[in-house]
Amino acid sequence: MLFLFGSNPSSSDPANDTVPTPSSSCFSSSSPDMWNYFFIPILLCLTKELSLAKAQTSTGLLLPNQRGDGSADDSLISFSSCANADPKLYYRPVIGILSHPGDGASGRLNNDTNASYIAASYVKFVEAAGARVIPLIYNEPEEILFQKLELVNGVLFTGGWSKYGLYYDIAKKIFKKVIEKNDRGDHFPLYAVCLGFELLTMIISEDKNILEPFSASNQASSLQFVENVNIEGTVFQRFPPNLLQKLGTDCLVMQNHRYGISPEKLQNTPNLSRFFKILTTSTDKNNKVYVSTAEAHGYPVTAFQWHPEKNAFEWGLPMIPHSEDAIEVTQHVANFLIREARRSLNRPAAQKVRDSLIYNYRPKYYGKAGKGFDQVYIFTQRQARN
Repeated sequence: MLFLFGSNPSSSDPANDTVPTPSSSCFSSSSPDMWNYFFIPILLCLTKELSLAKAQTSTGLLLPNQRGDGSADDSLISFSSCANADPKLYYRPVIGILSHPGDGASGRLNNDTNASYIAASYVKFVEAAGARVIPLIYNEPEEILFQKLELVNGVLFTGGWSKYGLYYDIAKKIFKKVIEKNDRGDHFPLYAVCLGFELLTMIISEDKNILEPFSASNQASSLQFVENVNIEGTVFQRFPPNLLQKLGTDCLVMQNHRYGISPEKLQNTPNLSRFFKILTTSTDKNNKVYVSTAEAHGYPVTAFQWHPEKNAFEWGLPMIPHSEDAIEVTQHVANFLIREARRSLNRPAAQKVRDSLIYNYRPKYYGKAGKGFDQVYIFTQRQARN
């Protein structure tokens, strides 16, 4: 027999065996037996809800030391067990970015003929991966420029338009220094983006007319990996498999160039084929195929015809991809450059670095025009050169 709270089991009143009809007065003190029929179902319901909540909590994400399954090594759960930093790596890397002639805004920010600029997106790109920037101002006295080169752990050539004259000559001299540093045993990386890739193509081939025309201005594109390419040790090595796959199917990179080099021409130019390994190709608006990513044989030199910095840090061109996947591409490419720079043997004097950092300059906001770069650093040099 089921005994309800407050019931009288000895009662012989047959009404005790019937379920009363619910009414608005079912919880009144004048009907104590009604509590018996409603309290227990409510109690059972509450118990069920508590059980469900506990079950949901138990299946949630747990930290290793919360699992209780032995998956966490108790010896590692300590505030004093942090691993020592690798003494072979340099955790304060600095990247030198070569400035480009002009102001980046067709003279609207600064029409001085001696002006040069660095788009702030390249600076942010480097900083996002854990490094600082020293501007290598292309038209400052060479002795100053190359003193700065001794303060950095890698170099970045930006996009732009200038392929001749002083800018070409300086880029060529810096490239030669990069090769010399690596030949002497210093792991000294170089990233060449868009125009930077084109300059390397001209410098290495020793042919200033080698570039071919392509229609890839303001174009988002995919990257097609060369058949059987080995990405071990390349910029793509740490990309997650799903992101690598999306690179070949989705438009996750930004192209903005009118020149480049086809895979056939690169392979058929001995100086280029000896120096570069093609990693990816892309197709322009006219279905012409060009080399979009290449890496040097034996040197930490990576060349991009596309712009890895724009996805996360530029907003002026409508075709720049800003999806989560596109931002992840930017971050992985930046991480690789700085990972390589940490391997550099250079340990520059801290004060000399601070005196030369780009933090000594202020970027100018150009984004109000809704086109071009959002921010640029502008440098004006009036020194005569020999």
